[in-house]
Amino acid sequence: MGLNGTYEKELAFQADRRRATVEFIKIVSDLWYDKSIELVLFRNQLIDRNVSEILNLHEYAGEFVQKPISIFDSVEIAQAILVLDMPPSKLDIGKLTYEFHLEDETYSNATAFVAAKLKDAKKNKAIEPKDVVLYGFGRIGRLVARELMTKTGKGSQLRLRAIVTRGTIDKTVLEKRASLLRNDSVHGDFSGTVTADVKNNALIINGTTVNIISANAPEDIDYTKYGIKNALVIDNTGAFRDDKALKRHLKSKGVDKILLTAPGKGVPNIVHGVNHLEYNPDKVHIFSAASCTTNAITPVLKVMEDAFGVISGHLETIHAYTNDQNLVDNFHGKYRRGRAAALNMVITETGAGQAVTKALPSFEGKLTSNAIRVPVPNGSLAILNLELDKETSIEGINTVIKKHALEGNLVEQIKYEMNDELVSSDIVGCSAPAIYDSKATIVRTDGKNAILYIWYDNEYGYSHQVIRLAKYIAKVRRFTYY
Repeated sequence: MGLNGTYEKELAFQADRRRATVEFIKIVSDLWYDKSIELVLFRNQLIDRNVSEILNLHEYAGEFVQKPISIFDSVEIAQAILVLDMPPSKLDIGKLTYEFHLEDETYSNATAFVAAKLKDAKKNKAIEPKDVVLYGFGRIGRLVARELMTKTGKGSQLRLRAIVTRGTIDKTVLEKRASLLRNDSVHGDFSGTVTADVKNNALIINGTTVNIISANAPEDIDYTKYGIKNALVIDNTGAFRDDKALKRHLKSKGVDKILLTAPGKGVPNIVHGVNHLEYNPDKVHIFSAASCTTNAITPVLKVMEDAFGVISGHLETIHAYTNDQNLVDNFHGKYRRGRAAALNMVITETGAGQAVTKALPSFEGKLTSNAIRVPVPNGSLAILNLELDKETSIEGINTVIKKHALEGNLVEQIKYEMNDELVSSDIVGCSAPAIYDSKATIVRTDGKNAILYIWYDNEYGYSHQVIRLAKYIAKVRRFTYY
């Protein structure tokens, strides 16, 4: 075959791949909107992805498991899921496809394989949807709102019913709120519709009404007037940080649970995937999702502690600048944060080293920590310098962390990154709170000291941890297969 013949064959194959991807996108949508079954590919979102994005995810998946994962395989597995009688679920089609290749001699076809793998799905109890109120509408609040509304589907899990802000609500304010939700300088345009309903003081997001409520104090609100009952309030304000202050939300009519999107005092600080099961949502009413940095380092520290033992260590976080810094030099209540955020690297403190102990008590007294704010608007890096109890190597550490990124309780929390050219802008939009840079790891020649580089989208990755914890608190977690 000549060069032209080879080229024509390549074109035909690419056309077949893209046609198969279009079919795959339809099945993903049908499963989600008709059956509340969400497909992901090694924890990467597939809903609202275009053809090229899905093909790129398949390339990543193949590299991750060191075995080709083709779109044709994904279509076959997705079709098998579509014909099954399944309850609301979240299924990793990458893991299913990989396992199907390993066990293809055991099963006569994909439908038989999928039926066997997902046989426990029907044991799950029925889910009662939970009303959600966002108290505060800043960076995290808006990203949580985006994700909740994108993933509403048939409304079988979390239902965003209201957003609470301070100050007057009028046409101008509503339109500004809508614009900030619709457009984001870091994360791009919202993949949906947002309009202001001035008459009813609401935003219409993807055709669904979300009430905008003005209040100066949590206890002033009667949510039942808006048809909201037994709601989970997600407090994004940062104004209420301890048990006493957060209990004020419980004085509001229609509120059942509270989730703080910051480290909290006197309340359980949770890193979902690490210690959330230690607290029963039937008995505990107030939770904290800890900080973005704590969520980034704790899953990896747990893996290192379990595999090698950590004697001591230091955390240095290279963190994007945040809204509590000054745009230009001006007085600030904290040292150094008064200097222009977009022009300076700024040394500041972080409590993440100590906060880890609330999720992993074995780290008490083991970690020191500090932070450097740097001139990027989003995307951060935690550097862990660890003295280990057991000798190891770069390959040993990579093998252990890759295993936890592929299977087990931390698959949503740890993404194993293999890119030689990874930089901070590459990780913006990653839903995993901890992105392990396998190519950057350093191990001392005696094997007892390791330096790990953990990237994290301090906005988007953290927001997903908030939602994961919210689903646990609200008891709306579906059957999952990871």
